Amino acid sequence: MKFASLILLILGGIIDSLSAERNEVVGSADSVFAFAGEDVILPCLVKPNISVVDMKVEWFRLDQEYSVVHLYEDHVDRNTEQIQSYKGRTELNHQQLQTGNASLRLSAVKVSDEGRYKCFIQSSSWSDDTTIDFKVEAVGNPPVITVDGFDRSGGLHLLCESEGWYPEPDLEWLDSKGVRLSPESTETQRNTDRFSVKHTFTVHQRDGKIHCRVRVRHHMLEALISSTSNMYLYWRTSVIVISVVIVIAGILISVAVFKYREHRRLQHENSRMKSEHRRLQHENSRMKSVINHLRKLMVNVTLDADSAHPDLIVSEDGKQVKYRNREDKGNNRLNEYLGVVGKEGFSSGCFYFEVQVKGKTVWDLGVTRESADRKYLTSLSPKNGYWTLSQRHGNYRASSVTLSPSVEPQRVGVFVDYKKGLVSFYGVESMFHIYSYTDQSFNRKLYPFVCLGYYLSFDFSPLIICDGTNEESE
Repeated sequence: MKFASLILLILGGIIDSLSAERNEVVGSADSVFAFAGEDVILPCLVKPNISVVDMKVEWFRLDQEYSVVHLYEDHVDRNTEQIQSYKGRTELNHQQLQTGNASLRLSAVKVSDEGRYKCFIQSSSWSDDTTIDFKVEAVGNPPVITVDGFDRSGGLHLLCESEGWYPEPDLEWLDSKGVRLSPESTETQRNTDRFSVKHTFTVHQRDGKIHCRVRVRHHMLEALISSTSNMYLYWRTSVIVISVVIVIAGILISVAVFKYREHRRLQHENSRMKSEHRRLQHENSRMKSVINHLRKLMVNVTLDADSAHPDLIVSEDGKQVKYRNREDKGNNRLNEYLGVVGKEGFSSGCFYFEVQVKGKTVWDLGVTRESADRKYLTSLSPKNGYWTLSQRHGNYRASSVTLSPSVEPQRVGVFVDYKKGLVSFYGVESMFHIYSYTDQSFNRKLYPFVCLGYYLSFDFSPLIICDGTNEESE
């Protein structure tokens, strides 16, 4: 009898061991990217899917000595030993633990969060882990070009500077034909956890355009200055005036020069304001023509109810979607993003559609790639197959870029040129351009995409696919 019990015990241990060997913890083979200020999900899944509710789940940093990022044990989060900088910013979805999903949500990403993370899962008879390489990117201020004087040969000294980037950005000068120019001096500084850059360049060509471009891994900003004959003429005039001042060495002449310069400045400012007014009038007229042209490319968008998040209601005609609250949060077809895609996809040519967002304070809209991840989505970004414009209570973003539209859009137009890799957003009622993704690479069908935010909404009014008329949809 004892011998039989021993045999059963050994067989039970072998079975448990074989069962444990069939499960493994997986994360992401590629680095996970996020932009400073946004939320990110670090993936950690057990394959095949088993519940990890009764197991220990520990996230920690491999590149820090005191490294606990998040600890789940005995059915509760135990973060008393958590790194101070992560307090209140980490979260496991306890409902998803039942399906083996131990992914970590990290809110308000900081540059200091970049590093190597390990997800360790342990039961009484089995344990495994996976390593995540997490990269953070911060988009700095747009570059500013200033005139820093002239040399004796008549060359114009230009200074370009920008700050607030991570990692260290590349700064380059280009002429009007896009040919890269060599800077004469370069200065890079790191302030706390971000970089600032300064480059100088001397231009001798007249009536030309010079670009200063700053870029990191996924984003680029640039500034433009036009060198004109008037700038060189003004410099020569100034040199003559200064020479006269030196010869005469009189205070009265100095005062006269100051008044002259102030008069020229006021004249220039008045001329600039008139030019800006004419430019705005012309831009408004141009945008009306652009949007009227785009409406000729308008497609009939019908939302696919089968693709919608379970907490969404899609109208019978497929033109409206709104939020409904449910107690059952399982089987999310678009993870925690409250999204839905269009029924029809596009793999060539140009197309355009409009969405009414009036009165709503949280939304995302744009297009998504056919092969984009719907289940374990970490962020709405081009890297993950989403080209979107987002609003969160008056704050507008396009992926990681913060936007400041002069007028809050009530109806947003979305235009896609598949061949050129262009996705543009327009404020239809006020006729203005909001943002464009350029030089993108499309190799799968693109589908219209709208979203009511992340995980939970307190706004039950609908997003509406418009019919393209100038009146608002009812």
